[in-house]
Amino acid sequence: MSVLVYTENWDGKFKKLSFELVSYAAGIAKKMGTDTLAVTIGEVAEEELKLLGKYGADKLIRTGHPALGGLDNRAYTAILSQVAAAENAGIIILAHNNSGKALAPRLAVRMGAGIASGVTGLPVSTDPFIVKKRVYSGKAFAGVKINTEKKILTLSQNSFEITESPKDTQLVEFSPELDGSAVTTEIKDVEKQTGKIILTDAEIVVSGGRGMKSPDNWGPLEELAGTLGAALACSRPVSDEGWRPHEEHTGQTGKIIAPNLYLAFGISGAIQHLAGVSSSKCIVAVNTDMDAPIFEAADYGIVGDAQKVLPELVKEIRSAKNQ
Repeated sequence: MSVLVYTENWDGKFKKLSFELVSYAAGIAKKMGTDTLAVTIGEVAEEELKLLGKYGADKLIRTGHPALGGLDNRAYTAILSQVAAAENAGIIILAHNNSGKALAPRLAVRMGAGIASGVTGLPVSTDPFIVKKRVYSGKAFAGVKINTEKKILTLSQNSFEITESPKDTQLVEFSPELDGSAVTTEIKDVEKQTGKIILTDAEIVVSGGRGMKSPDNWGPLEELAGTLGAALACSRPVSDEGWRPHEEHTGQTGKIIAPNLYLAFGISGAIQHLAGVSSSKCIVAVNTDMDAPIFEAADYGIVGDAQKVLPELVKEIRSAKNQ
């Protein structure tokens, strides 16, 4: 049975997350000696679709429905389950993001499949089928055994290396069978944020905590973010105090992010905060307290005053960029 991966697109374009998912699916397919099928829903140009073939997709499936204007969980579940049945897919892989978290349990129920959410690597074994995931807010790992014939996996972002393995891909169109009752969501208006990097999509995030001491001290953080082309974030105490908007709050009770680089200034590293940023590929922490928990999670750490470190950091980065 083949491995099917759902590749979400944004206005007809794929992001790094989609390529990571296809690379992961291709890795599983290689271990099991089967094919990798990539499916997307909506209007996507053929040239954009062919990008997925660079990362190991053997077949590209484009599908949709005239009544669909955006994510509708019931309709998307019906479409993906129909594609899986038509292609004899035994494993379905989705992203561990808002869309994947909504679709995976619905697919599991509809298909009678076992589910493992937030997996972080290739299966430890395929018979029995065991995958690894983070538990206890990232403090430990657990092995999850799936006993059912069909399996649903959601992959944590930044947990699998994107690898190119070009394939001579086949592009096919799939026409789903949907009745009127399947599409229950109607989009009446769309307002898009412009001029600001969306936090959950950012490759680089600059974040501040109570160690910044005052909202008046946020200027250097904004300057650093502008220099790096990064998004701004903050810890929960900062947003609770009204220093920064709640939309910038990252952590277990805020936004879960997985940038390539996370820069934390004046953040102690409470477990709730680390739960929201632990999937970052590289964490750099600056704090005056050398015993702050953030340093246990950081790849690089500076013990110092953020107000003194920031200007020097901006200066060095600008100098490096001008070379």
